[in-house]
Amino acid sequence: MQIDNTTPPDEARKGNRDFWDEVTPLHLKSYNPDQFLEGAPWLPKQMLKEVGDVNDLSLLHLQCHFGLDTLAWARLGAQVTGVDFSPKAIEAAQDMAKKANLPAHFICADIYTLPEILQGEYDIVFTSIGVLCWLNDLDAWANIIAHFLKPGGFFYIMEGHPLLTTFDFSFDGESQWTFQLPYFHNQDPYFLGEETTDYMDPSYYAKNPTYEWQWTVSDVINAIIRAGLHIDFFNEFGGIDDPVYPGMSKRKDGLFTFPGMPVELPILFSLKASKEK
Repeated sequence: MQIDNTTPPDEARKGNRDFWDEVTPLHLKSYNPDQFLEGAPWLPKQMLKEVGDVNDLSLLHLQCHFGLDTLAWARLGAQVTGVDFSPKAIEAAQDMAKKANLPAHFICADIYTLPEILQGEYDIVFTSIGVLCWLNDLDAWANIIAHFLKPGGFFYIMEGHPLLTTFDFSFDGESQWTFQLPYFHNQDPYFLGEETTDYMDPSYYAKNPTYEWQWTVSDVINAIIRAGLHIDFFNEFGGIDDPVYPGMSKRKDGLFTFPGMPVELPILFSLKASKEK
């Protein structure tokens, strides 16, 4: 993994889109969507608690992949729109909506160009777990969130804690828990060439390399504040009720975390921010 200061952001994002097109067919198996289609609970309980009742509310899901989380909100009564830049993922999401017999609107678009494509405002803008590293401009991202929120609406994110990415960390349970990357943001992405593996299947080495940006907690919070939103809460979790990542194990207190941590570390954070009425 190395800093790439030669690839333009648009080209890097195209490479990432090719990667997500490549791994979507793998995820259609490894995510086990049949469990969702059979009615199994899908969203983390902590997330459901923090977001609250979504019945009859409009919800815009950014970076929705192939739409299982989007459809989980639809099952709870939300009027959902999912957005992702991967054509393969959106095709899969549309197919999944038909199989689940759930109303949902899916759009294939880069979120940075979304205001040129999508009109309207939403009660909730939502995104979740594994999304921020694919973004090269957090201020533009936060402004797009604010653009699509109704006055009085709110934004919610649950995401991997950026401290986690500084460690020699993998999803196969063999992490060494030694520092490998700086915590702070660099405007240039980290380039993962032959090192690019799929997080659902670490044995699979992708043909398409990826480009990832590191963002700190303060980067996220300040981008949201600069976009004019009010921070309602920011929470950090060392353990969570559900195994939201592969390779997690249950602690004695019943919460899931990663094995082998030398001390308790934050693995996830959540943030809710509102738009003034």
